[in-house]
Amino acid sequence: MSNYQLDYLDQLESEAIHIMREVAGQFERPALLFSGGKDSITLVQLALKAFRPGKFPFPLVHIDTGHNFPEALAYRDELAEKLGERLIVRNVADTIKARNLTEPKGKFASRNALQTFTLLDTIEEFEFDALIGGARRDEEKARAKERIFSVRDEFGGWDPKRQRPELWNIYNGKIQKGENVRAFPISNWTELDVWNYIRRENIGLPSIYFAHEREVLEHEGQLVAISPFIRLDEGDKITKKQVRYRTVGDMTCTAAVESQAFSIEDIIREITATKTSERGETRIDDRISEAAMEDRKKNGYF
Repeated sequence: MSNYQLDYLDQLESEAIHIMREVAGQFERPALLFSGGKDSITLVQLALKAFRPGKFPFPLVHIDTGHNFPEALAYRDELAEKLGERLIVRNVADTIKARNLTEPKGKFASRNALQTFTLLDTIEEFEFDALIGGARRDEEKARAKERIFSVRDEFGGWDPKRQRPELWNIYNGKIQKGENVRAFPISNWTELDVWNYIRRENIGLPSIYFAHEREVLEHEGQLVAISPFIRLDEGDKITKKQVRYRTVGDMTCTAAVESQAFSIEDIIREITATKTSERGETRIDDRISEAAMEDRKKNGYF
């Protein structure tokens, strides 16, 4: 790796650590959203650099839809135990029962929209005033509009017009009672930056990020993992393919890509050659409408 690339990663790392320390310094009850995906794993690595040898000044929080990849959940639990950090898990299934919500139906019945209810209930339960997340501006149009400190109202809603200026790395975390801030330390990173950082730091990952053989359903040009959470119809084409995942969401709404990438070096070569963003290529739920993500964010989604 060139000196320029090392310097660039150092700059991104320094900015992210500064943001994490700002969150810890400005808020009374922050938390870090952790799913076992590569971006939240990167956040944990940055938190280790920001706060060790002390404990994290926030718990790890996962909003579990019940439709997650088992490999990501196993990684989540193992890492939290290894680090000795507090992990809070709240389940969408419990929220569905408690609020008498309607379970989504259809071929790919995603609970993503219902995650918002569980997230907002969790914020209220623990009185979190800031949530650190791994969203990046290169992922999707709505996320490109976010500031690093994104203020949410008392209902968890996001208003792009309420975004605050962030000049000279000064972040304004002042909020009213009931409001909270979503903080994005790796906002300025790209997918390739994340992978270069994972390579440099030698960070372990769930196995699904690397090429493996899996039964998949070929649907409208996408490869969806066969699982108990999708509805199979007569005539569906099920095949075994060598695939990997660029992003890890629910099994109901995250498609795989065919791949021969068995190492991080291989993955970096693949990403360098592609012209499609990870969400654009693999997230089924983002195809609902042009403004699907922005609509969810306005309602309280991360």
